[in-house]
Amino acid sequence: MAKDLFLEIGSEEIPAGFIKPALEALSQQLRNILEAQRIPHGEVRTMATPRRLVLSVSSVEERQADTETQIMGPPARVAFDPDGKPAAAARGFARRVGVDVMSLSTVMTPRGEYLAHLQRQEGKPTKQVLSEVLPSLIMAIPFPKSMCWGDLDIRFVRPIHWIAALFGEEVIPFTLGNVSSGPFSYGHRFTHPEPFEVRGWTGYIEDTAARNVYVDPEKRKARIMKRLEEEADAVGGHVLENPDLLEEVTYLVEYPFVVMGSFPPEYLRLPREVLISVQREHQRYFSVLGPDGSLMPYFITVCNTPVRDPDVVKRGNERVLRARLADADFYFREDRTVPLAKKVESLKGVVFQADLGSAYEKMERFRRLAIRLAHVLHYDKVEVVDRAAFLCKADLVTGMVGEFPGLQGIIGREYALLDGEPEEVALAISDHYRPTSADDALPETAAGLIVGSADRIDTIVGCFGVGLLPTGTSDPLGLRRHTLAVLNIILERGCRVSIPDLIDWALEGLRDKLKRDPAEVKKEVLQFFRLRLQNMMVPGRFSHDVAEAVLSRSFNDPVDAVARMNALQELKSQREFEPLAIGFKRVINILKDQRPDGEPDPSLFSDEVEHKLFNTYLAVRDAVNQSLEKGDYTEALRQMSRLREPIDAYFGDAQTKGVLVMDPDDSIRSNRLATLHLISGIFSGFADFSKIAVEDQR
Repeated sequence: MAKDLFLEIGSEEIPAGFIKPALEALSQQLRNILEAQRIPHGEVRTMATPRRLVLSVSSVEERQADTETQIMGPPARVAFDPDGKPAAAARGFARRVGVDVMSLSTVMTPRGEYLAHLQRQEGKPTKQVLSEVLPSLIMAIPFPKSMCWGDLDIRFVRPIHWIAALFGEEVIPFTLGNVSSGPFSYGHRFTHPEPFEVRGWTGYIEDTAARNVYVDPEKRKARIMKRLEEEADAVGGHVLENPDLLEEVTYLVEYPFVVMGSFPPEYLRLPREVLISVQREHQRYFSVLGPDGSLMPYFITVCNTPVRDPDVVKRGNERVLRARLADADFYFREDRTVPLAKKVESLKGVVFQADLGSAYEKMERFRRLAIRLAHVLHYDKVEVVDRAAFLCKADLVTGMVGEFPGLQGIIGREYALLDGEPEEVALAISDHYRPTSADDALPETAAGLIVGSADRIDTIVGCFGVGLLPTGTSDPLGLRRHTLAVLNIILERGCRVSIPDLIDWALEGLRDKLKRDPAEVKKEVLQFFRLRLQNMMVPGRFSHDVAEAVLSRSFNDPVDAVARMNALQELKSQREFEPLAIGFKRVINILKDQRPDGEPDPSLFSDEVEHKLFNTYLAVRDAVNQSLEKGDYTEALRQMSRLREPIDAYFGDAQTKGVLVMDPDDSIRSNRLATLHLISGIFSGFADFSKIAVEDQR
């Protein structure tokens, strides 16, 4: 008979961003455990609030499945004496498996008859298994940070206060630290702090809701959104869409209670992004837009408890927001007394990194790099790139960014517009920071793309140049993130640029700062880019061997490298590819320690297959080179495929003798190696086919 499993881990408030990844890991780890423990089960469900992680599994079988394992013993010919009685080998095997020697059986295998024992293991009760595995399951939940408390020797994201663990209606007994599992859960911390007994999954959902806890995150989010829209609609507006804030707030509350407040309309003179940022980043308030899309002097906050007097909450939040807006207004007016361009000089007093100089020096370096990159990418508005690079870090010395760091780039854009800078320049100032994370959008403007890439290349090469390399999971300057950003920009925007050239340009600007050999720095940075690109491509888009084959040959132009991977992956899926790759590997293996000189002489060919291979090569060579020059890699590989049959005939098989490459005659041997060297060259210009995983069964 199957039963439901219920597990709730109650703790102090878990950081909002930690919860979803924890639920995903908890669900997957439990599936893995049940599978490993041979326990069939039904649907796995997870839910959470800031104070609890909840897991339920339906239709879990009451016992592990029994197992049968056949243990092989010695060959029958040595297990019995001439009289057919068990010999020492049989008796020893019987003792090892713990049975009487007469209960052993014999089985026929491809190697002959062997002694064997069929060992049967009866499954344990599921409740017993769960009691053993649930503590380690809970401790294995991954969190970015965890903590100890009291004098306990366990670590968790926050101190654990209770654990409800049930199999059907029975408690699964175990202890974690100073908390023992039981049948009890708790309602809202402030309104219903008393325990209640869990009555299965459905009963639990109903009982928590009755105690001001909406445990289902999706229903909680829907409730929040509905109430936000109702409040905004009451003043003739609508909520500014902000999925990230909505997600965060959903995991900050157990019982969402929505309150609207207002702020003095005169603060609407502040730049729109400033108002939104102050509300969102600092207070987690939702902004309200009018019918025309402009900001209204209202905000909406989500509380974590029922509010008896909403006016009290409203006035308190209004007071806090007014103070923040007053600060923003003060810094805004102070900043506006000096144009953004005149603030650039102050960057000389801002240290970017001790060994790499000031923010001003860095700006001058990537400014020059950005101009070169603009020319390579044929962007004709070089003056926009130059001006944007010059201004893009100036807001670092503004009072607004000092008080509200999240506005970096945004304030630079707004101040540039107010100073009368061209809109393209202003947009590039904020755009050059993107993407700021893996989920962020890429730069929308060409100038922002160019300036941002130049800035990141300078950072990456500079840090490698002074020995600030990422180690393990430590990457304080975000070099991995910067490298992925550059690669994503290049690939998504189709920028045809050479990574080695970018590194060389950055090294030129850093020559008076470097503490290491430039050649070694370039080699390490190239490898760093190569690994990031390979990780981006594998396993999501390409097989490991395809990526390795292309990238080990060349990845200087990432767009070109990905195009070659696409063509190679497509060819690899076709039936004729494997024989082609096997043939080429044979060519590579023969040439491994050989250095043939000169071109092959057809007059020395003694076999028709030699002529056929050489003539096919001549017919294919120009077509392949033309296709490679045009970037038509599918056609290039199709032309290369014409060499498959001549290569197979050249080497022969079980029915055909083939050519003896390493002929005793020096001139014939050298001539045949020269032919294979030509064949090798036509393939190796595209990718290293020796990296392709194929099985030569010939």
